[in-house]
Amino acid sequence: MSDVILHEPVSELITAGEWAKAAFRRTWDAAAAALDAGLAGELTWKPKKATRSVQANACMWAHLADIARQVDWYGEKLSKEDWKEVVSAGLRKQRAVRGMEGGFVVLGARTSRMSIKEMAAMTELILAFGAQQGVKFTAPAWMWGDE
Repeated sequence: MSDVILHEPVSELITAGEWAKAAFRRTWDAAAAALDAGLAGELTWKPKKATRSVQANACMWAHLADIARQVDWYGEKLSKEDWKEVVSAGLRKQRAVRGMEGGFVVLGARTSRMSIKEMAAMTELILAFGAQQGVKFTAPAWMWGDE
């Protein structure tokens, strides 16, 4: 009975040049082993729009939580999730349509698909709006780049 070596596909999201070299090295090593074992392969490079980092996401939610705690919006307290929708709708100039049971639904407010540049604009809008409303932001120093 011979030993069977399984060769798994290699798939990685590459977001920086330094990571690319290491990722390509791992891919080359896996490909070389598979080729030596008599297997063929397929190589694909698929460019993707980079999205926000985990840190940028944490920063956004910390700022939105501060706004939710400190701002009354036309006599109503909104959740941080509600504020995310309000700010992203303002950033993207979205449309609102009537809901099926009344009220309104904002169309197209998906922060998970924002580019890094759009996310930076979102954060700037959050901070500007908060400043206009007198919000005292409480995010940790690392979120401000003041470490």
